[in-house]
Amino acid sequence: MINIDIINKQDIIKYNDEINKILEKVVKKSLEVENIDNNIEISISFVDNNEIKRLNKNFREKDAETDVLSFPQYDNQELFRDQNNIVVLGDIVISLEKAKEQAGEYGHSFEREVAFLTAHSMFHLLGYDHDNEENTKSMRVKEEKVLELLGILR
Repeated sequence: MINIDIINKQDIIKYNDEINKILEKVVKKSLEVENIDNNIEISISFVDNNEIKRLNKNFREKDAETDVLSFPQYDNQELFRDQNNIVVLGDIVISLEKAKEQAGEYGHSFEREVAFLTAHSMFHLLGYDHDNEENTKSMRVKEEKVLELLGILR
C-alpha cells in the first residue's frame, strides 16, 4: 500500500486532478525502480514561490526561490517503519509557480516538469543526492528512467 497525501497550499497556479494522478504514478514507479514494495507514506505539498523561498531559507539557509524541496524522514539510507509497519519516507514540497516558469524555459509541459520534480524529490527521499558529479549522474539516470517508463517525455 502506498499512501500519498497531496496538499495544495497555494492559489496562484490552477491545476486539475490529472496532476495528482501523474504524481501518484511517478511515486509508484520510483519505488518500483528501486524495488521497494513496502507500505509507504509520503506527503506532497504544492506551494508558491514566496512559501518555498521561506522554507528554503529556514531549512537550507538559502534565501532564494527553488523548485522543489525534499524532507526525508530519516537521516541515512535505512527505511524506518512506524508502529503500523508503514515506512514514512518524508515530505516533498513543490512550487507550482516555479514549475510553470521552468516548463516554459525548458520547452516542455507543466505536467512533465511537475513529474520530473516529483521523481527528483523521490530519489532524495530514498537517500540519493547530487553532491558530486557521479551521484548527480546516477540520480539523473533514475529520474529519466521513471519518466521514460511512464511515457512522460520532453
